[in-house]
Amino acid sequence: MSFEHASVTKGLMMACALTSIFAGVFDVKHYLHLQFVPHLSRHYQYWRLLTHILAFSNSSDLLLAELLLYGVAVHIERQFGSVKFASFVFISALLSTVLEFVVLMLLHRVGINHIPSGPSAVIFTILYQWFRLIPPTYRFRVFGVHLSNKTFTYILASQLAFGHIPGSLASSCIGLLVGYIYRSEVINIKTWRVSPTVIKLSTRFLLPLIGSIRPPRRLNRARPERSHSTSESNDEIITTAPPSSQRSEFVTGDGTEGSSVVREWVNELTGRTDDAVSRIRTPGETEITQLTSMFPDTPRDVIITTLQRRYGGGSVFGIN
Repeated sequence: MSFEHASVTKGLMMACALTSIFAGVFDVKHYLHLQFVPHLSRHYQYWRLLTHILAFSNSSDLLLAELLLYGVAVHIERQFGSVKFASFVFISALLSTVLEFVVLMLLHRVGINHIPSGPSAVIFTILYQWFRLIPPTYRFRVFGVHLSNKTFTYILASQLAFGHIPGSLASSCIGLLVGYIYRSEVINIKTWRVSPTVIKLSTRFLLPLIGSIRPPRRLNRARPERSHSTSESNDEIITTAPPSSQRSEFVTGDGTEGSSVVREWVNELTGRTDDAVSRIRTPGETEITQLTSMFPDTPRDVIITTLQRRYGGGSVFGIN
């Protein structure tokens, strides 16, 4: 899986990694700490509500978050589109921050006085959308328990949720609640989008920093590396393309290509039969010599087999 059509997800993953590394290298993790008493109630440091979602305080939470974003957010961004997904992430971060402040204010006396740093609530908001929109690919059973491929993602999410109880569990529940609110349209927030000016600036300045999001190009032809211990008779061309018997191409005597399926259909309609196509032609010595001179490393029997299999109805170079 690649980041094709998921530029926002790639940027979010890079931002989480860079800010977390920056906080650890420059020893500013204490600014990410969010605690109702004394940070909010006594010192009125409300700016911590914004800074605590910028980075993770430890590498284990960062690793779990990166794995979840790569396995979950890519699918959601492709479903939503980059503009809608960016708007969704911004709304989720804003709404989850407000709800975290409300939870700390109401439940700090019963033990929920601390929220761990990092955008965990946003990740669980994305996870809720993934749970609702993406069906499982396959299912299996372990000791009679029905599971699916999505179970492994839920296991990673549970480790992030139960890593710093009770604060991490509260943050994950808030994220799921925000995802439910967004999906159920309790408040009309699904129609809001990032302004076109922000989109243009992000496309111009931020998108080049993210790098390429195109998937790697896969070739259908490969040649193994030469080995001095391998004889020349075993040095044959390896191709990942389907065998010639499964292709729908044919080459006629004048070198033109067409579809064998269409040719058979036309012959059936017209009542004609092509004996030259149906039988296997023995290649001439001239053709074998020409191909041998062009591909000296290819064995003779491979060339004869290729000519018989691919050009059974005509000549390669128009020679009869």
